[in-house]
Amino acid sequence: MVRACGTFVAMTHIHDNILSTIGNTPLVRLNKIAKDIPATVLAKVETTNPGNSIKDRMAIKMVEDAEKAGLLKPGYTIIEGTSGNTGMGLAIAAIIKGYKCIFTTTDKQSKEKVDILRAFGAEVIVCPTNVDPEDPRSYYSVSSRLVNETPNSWKANQYDNPSNAQAHYETTGPEIWEQTGGKIDHLVVGVGTGGTLCGTGKYLKEKNPNIKLWGIDTYGSVFKKLKETGEFDKNEIYPYITEGIGEDFVPANVDMDLIDHFEKVTDRDAAIYTRKIVKDEGIFVGNSAGAAMAGLMQLKDNFKKGEVVVVIFHDHGSRYVGKMFNDDWMRERGFLVEEKPTAGDLLKGKDLQLLSVEADEPVRNAIEKMRAHNIDQLPVFEGGKPVGTITDARLFDAILEDADVRLQAARVVMGPALPVLKVDATLDEVAKRLGNGSPAVLVEQVNGYGILTKQDIIGKLK
Repeated sequence: MVRACGTFVAMTHIHDNILSTIGNTPLVRLNKIAKDIPATVLAKVETTNPGNSIKDRMAIKMVEDAEKAGLLKPGYTIIEGTSGNTGMGLAIAAIIKGYKCIFTTTDKQSKEKVDILRAFGAEVIVCPTNVDPEDPRSYYSVSSRLVNETPNSWKANQYDNPSNAQAHYETTGPEIWEQTGGKIDHLVVGVGTGGTLCGTGKYLKEKNPNIKLWGIDTYGSVFKKLKETGEFDKNEIYPYITEGIGEDFVPANVDMDLIDHFEKVTDRDAAIYTRKIVKDEGIFVGNSAGAAMAGLMQLKDNFKKGEVVVVIFHDHGSRYVGKMFNDDWMRERGFLVEEKPTAGDLLKGKDLQLLSVEADEPVRNAIEKMRAHNIDQLPVFEGGKPVGTITDARLFDAILEDADVRLQAARVVMGPALPVLKVDATLDEVAKRLGNGSPAVLVEQVNGYGILTKQDIIGKLK
């Protein structure tokens, strides 16, 4: 109780420590990015966990189950191989419970992940990516060696530890079932350790065996071919950029019988959709979420009107500021989608009042407008439509031939009408028309016409 102004005020909804805030994450409708999908698409946004990722759920479960089993005792050191997010969850638990942490990771992980782990007091050892899991230099092997060399230590082993999948069976699955009112039809998840998809999916399939589980894999990983052929093909394994999903071995938490289908996503598409989620939905999430969303879009023909699709957004975008959210990094790898302006974009900021002359107006009116506004061409309209163009060159020739032409109708001296483009015409289309000798192009808008010249393009691209 807290005394305030002579009365006692009850302190409700106060957590004893940060660990009890894990879970109960929001389910958010995706509107713009999924507009072409007939089903309702919902994102389970795991960034609201204290470590900003879904891995907090299984990290605390593994720690508490190890404590109950007597494997983790006061003063012990937690050791784990991690791509960053599991380490974050373990580091938070270690701070609250009084453990030390040593983590191994790979050199492909973002610098932000390594820096954050060290900020939480963990020792981090960075190992090479491009080696077999059995290689003594791999982050799996180094973590196993360290646990043997470090007295009073415990390795979490998220890949094979059943507490990983069990955490999602006990929390993530029930949350999604309750939040959708049991109406979920599809679950889309990027697969690394397998704990999220298989733990959550097991719970959901027990509630409704017709729910489809879609695992998102990456090129360079073994999951998809293994699921479809039963063959563990080492030729499938090669280095890839996407973080948090895919493996070059099969963790015990990956239940192939439970997963209905694996969909592979390229590094480029995963990176592009990582950025697209933010721009379209205002949700700042990371690379594995981008991969999951890209995979969902590839699978869109499997989702029908009236169905509910849930996709897991695994972690926070702040982990990738130096990578997927860095234009130079994206450009160096050929991932950056350079958005070229349309004709409508080029018109923005220009005076929307188009200067023109009617075909029946005297030529002198055209001369006065061109002189007053210092322009060298003027569209000629009739009945609201462009029918010709008067240029200073044509005027010069006509007046030299007959000075009284000023009193005649504009149609007498006009040349061909300017090309007309739609507002969504690309920069290349505008440039092509201007490059064909036309002094300008007209852009048809809802409220009339706009005009573009070569100077407008130069001004936008400078």
